[in-house]
Amino acid sequence: MSQTSEQILKVEGISKRFGGIQALNDVSFDLNYGEVHALVGENGAGKSTLMNVLGGIVQKDSGRVVFKGQEVEFDSPIESLDAGIAVIHQELAMLPHLNVIENVYMGRMPARAGVIRWHEAEKETRAALELVGLDIPLDVLVEKLSISQHQSVEIAKALAMNASLIIMDEPNSSLSEAETERLFSLIQTLQERRVAVIYVSHKIEEVLRIADRISVLRDGEYRGTLHKSEASVEKVIQMMVGRKLRQETSRLRDEAGKKDGALRLEVRGLSGKRFQNVSFEVHQGEIMGFAGLVGAGRTEVARAIFGADPITAGEIRLDCKPVRFTSPGQAIAKGLAMIPEDRKLLSLFMDMPILFNMSIAELPRMTRSGLINHRFVHSTAQSFIDQLRIKLASVEHPVRSLSGGNQQKTTLARWLATNPKLLIMDEPTHGVDVGAKAEIYELMRNLADQGISIILISSELPEILSMADRVVVMHEGRVTGILDREQCDEHTVMLYATGLADNYAIAK
Repeated sequence: MSQTSEQILKVEGISKRFGGIQALNDVSFDLNYGEVHALVGENGAGKSTLMNVLGGIVQKDSGRVVFKGQEVEFDSPIESLDAGIAVIHQELAMLPHLNVIENVYMGRMPARAGVIRWHEAEKETRAALELVGLDIPLDVLVEKLSISQHQSVEIAKALAMNASLIIMDEPNSSLSEAETERLFSLIQTLQERRVAVIYVSHKIEEVLRIADRISVLRDGEYRGTLHKSEASVEKVIQMMVGRKLRQETSRLRDEAGKKDGALRLEVRGLSGKRFQNVSFEVHQGEIMGFAGLVGAGRTEVARAIFGADPITAGEIRLDCKPVRFTSPGQAIAKGLAMIPEDRKLLSLFMDMPILFNMSIAELPRMTRSGLINHRFVHSTAQSFIDQLRIKLASVEHPVRSLSGGNQQKTTLARWLATNPKLLIMDEPTHGVDVGAKAEIYELMRNLADQGISIILISSELPEILSMADRVVVMHEGRVTGILDREQCDEHTVMLYATGLADNYAIAK
């Protein structure tokens, strides 16, 4: 790769090792002014490490970085930012209790003789917000802003510091459709200003739409670059995983008996916070999908069943016996397990060892006379590491050292250790790459084949349609339809999810 006048960044032979893990191995990559260059790969492929090297967060072991024609070596994020490289992380780095001006000028407030020049900071902040098309009060606290507005403020901050390269890490992971369109429009504005963008994402369709070129990492190594004109979902995925994924993700087991098996869970007239009069049944070995738009009440129903939220009316029967859980501990004791959507906030102890995270739900069973049976804990953890193909260097490392997909598998391991009858999975593939998704789907099929009942809550319709035996569709806290597999297609589900099914003729 030779340096050209259009080239703003050239990375050559970058390698980085963390203990026993080779995160990057001889990676090369280049970027042009005004280009949107997507960086994709399975979780654990090395995307974040490369991004952190460019952002001065991690120091490379070998290789060279050429930025604007000069070889650079960043020892801190400040050095990278001063050079013109801004990193916008998936977990946005804003101070929520400060206002917009204070966040934009964090650490560099204009001052004279020790007195902050607020008028100057306000003027330049407003100019930066105009560049990104954001019209908000400058004195509003950042905690009051939406995620989309957070992102826009971070981009405005980068432009205020004259950043010529902006790295976006999974920028669309929590945005609505309208917010996504606004982000894409903003990226186009950056291109018009000849600002280069590295776009890190696992959403292939989104990448194909927004990127000029797509570079693929796999197992810490560079696997090639595709121009937009030659890229396709199939090509990108095959480069990412090193194999062809099954086009058909529907379940490859005998469909007979799903609804005729033993009744596992029966819910009648259930009401609670944000949902009313919800009724459905789940049979042994059945995967019951829950579909609906944001705010439909799917997660709230699951939390109420699991004892995490109160129930105001209705009945729950488990194995034909009435139950009413007032805490998750009671539900777990009866054979329920729940994997929440926000694994970092509600499921994982990010700074604790992987072993601890895997075993915490079953520590009482692994304890004798007040002493933990460490051999039993390690052997149980190792069995799930092998079964779920969890990639790690050591079970003693903190769980935050794992990729998103392997964090999700760690959560699965914890709950599978409890031998559940019913497993509730809320957005189980959120933030997970296509390779890890395929493995989670395979695991779900195997669990169902073993007789475990699964409630699958997902905002991805293709996931619901491919995995579920039946689908409960909710709209504004109510069940609008329960569809058999042969009734399900995207159009039909969306009619029920938007509350419009009664206005159209649908075969029921």
